[in-house]
Amino acid sequence: MRDKMNVGMLLLAISLASCFGTASCKTNKSSETSSASAATQMQAPSQSGLEKQRQDTQQQARPEVENQRKSLEEEATKTLDQDAITVIADTRKAIDQIAAGKTDEALAAIEQATGKINILLARNPATAFIPLSAEVDVIDIAPHDTKAIRTIAQEATAAAEVKDFPAARVLLYTLTSEIRSRTYNLPLATYPEALKEAARLLDQKKTQDASKVLLTALNTLVVVDKVTPLPLVLAREAVRTAKEQSQKDKVLAQALVQTAKEEIERSKELGYVARAPEYEALNSDISTLEKQLKKNEDSTSVFAKLEDKLSAFLKRQSQQERR
Repeated sequence: MRDKMNVGMLLLAISLASCFGTASCKTNKSSETSSASAATQMQAPSQSGLEKQRQDTQQQARPEVENQRKSLEEEATKTLDQDAITVIADTRKAIDQIAAGKTDEALAAIEQATGKINILLARNPATAFIPLSAEVDVIDIAPHDTKAIRTIAQEATAAAEVKDFPAARVLLYTLTSEIRSRTYNLPLATYPEALKEAARLLDQKKTQDASKVLLTALNTLVVVDKVTPLPLVLAREAVRTAKEQSQKDKVLAQALVQTAKEEIERSKELGYVARAPEYEALNSDISTLEKQLKKNEDSTSVFAKLEDKLSAFLKRQSQQERR
């Protein structure tokens, strides 16, 4: 809307500047105002069209988001260890057998689990955790407006300062826009000891204590998250599409680059490694790209450079473990 007003004011200023006499200025004022109004009406569809193009870009990028999710899911699944899965299954079986009063069967299940975990220890002497289960989800509930993001962040900070952690957690959860790859891992340092303790308690007929030890062991599985920021995925897809359109529709390409710029800023405001130097480098490349598109210069190399940087930044973030 501000751009529309600026166009009208600019035309009116030109009209006034050309009027050296009060009579001629009065005569032309009405017609120039009408011209300004017409220009404003002509520009409105263009601005509306650009906004629609940005929304369309975000919608078109959704298949890429799903492709990214599937890729991460396949990657996580490949890391799962069948022996670790069997250890957990045997542990649950032992708990069920204890509940059914079948101590011998419970001991047999614990022995099977112990045998499997000994194999894991021999095979992975330097590894602390063995993945046994994974889930990959798209969580996209964060606002699109960066001002709204900042407001929520301030409210979360205020809640944390007065130790209202439940409210802070809820607020922080609303700042989530990511593909989250979560794995559940068997802790090799503590789990074998839990199995030995449960077996010892069963030998002493302390079935309830043995069951508690096994349940506690199940609750000590280590959760590891890897996060891929959705705004950066959307930014990369916008850059790719802008590159394709740069030789066909410069206006659309500029709108797509603007979308990428907004998503990069959104990623930063949502706290996805907000202090990473990559953000400054990405914004610098986008500024260069915007200038080249306006001047109708060849922007092929800058597009390629920007896309590569986004891909590398995404990869680095998605490989970072959070426990």
